[in-house]
Amino acid sequence: MKNLKKRLKNGETLNGCWLNLGSTITAEIVGLSGYDWVLLDLEHGGGSERDILNQLQALEHTPAAALVRVESTQRQRIQKVLDMGAEGIMCPHIDNAAEASEVAVGLHYPPHGVRGVAKMVRATGYGQNFADYYKNAQDDILGIVQIETAEALNNLDAIAAIDNIDVLFIGPNDLTMDMGIHGQYDHPLFKDALKRTVEAAEKVGKAAGILIFDVNDYQTYMDAGIRLIGCGADATFVANGALAMANQINTVRENSKK
Repeated sequence: MKNLKKRLKNGETLNGCWLNLGSTITAEIVGLSGYDWVLLDLEHGGGSERDILNQLQALEHTPAAALVRVESTQRQRIQKVLDMGAEGIMCPHIDNAAEASEVAVGLHYPPHGVRGVAKMVRATGYGQNFADYYKNAQDDILGIVQIETAEALNNLDAIAAIDNIDVLFIGPNDLTMDMGIHGQYDHPLFKDALKRTVEAAEKVGKAAGILIFDVNDYQTYMDAGIRLIGCGADATFVANGALAMANQINTVRENSKK
């Protein structure tokens, strides 16, 4: 474990990046680039559970902590990737305390949750480190739920109060879509949602997070109290790099005809 949860509790602002391609190579490249964390995306990404293990192995020797976004609150989905060695779980579209509780109990072994016990898994060193892993799981495993609907905004305090939910993470695309202001991140309604989410998290000693699309907005969100900030994705880096290079080459080619 790379102490992501402990660093958040100590008040740090941690920077991260999405991994959408299901690729071990891009996972390793991004993991070595200087981010505090990366998120392997099973909800919208191109990879599957079959790809997660190899990506986690590729990230092992990098400084970046590995989080995984699962598709649902199902205990089986959560424990599968935790057994593979994920340091935290993000669950999308959490609307109320009951759904947040489903995530929370799936993160931890009894008596704190309902996670199934398997010793011969990667997270425990295939049985060699189970005692230490079990002892430290409460302090190490990060629980993140996404705030993506107006209903969730009405239940912020109740969601934040759930034990073992550590981060309320705003999904700006889905949230603004649900609010009828898609993509309008300067809209007063979105700014108010951001403020309310931060306040709900801070009241109970937890953190708020967000995915941003422009690095120039980083300072604004940090000043607003957001402490888990994602910016960029491996797919975006590849697409932007390819487009930039192709445009440069095409410009040279066109200029040579003049």
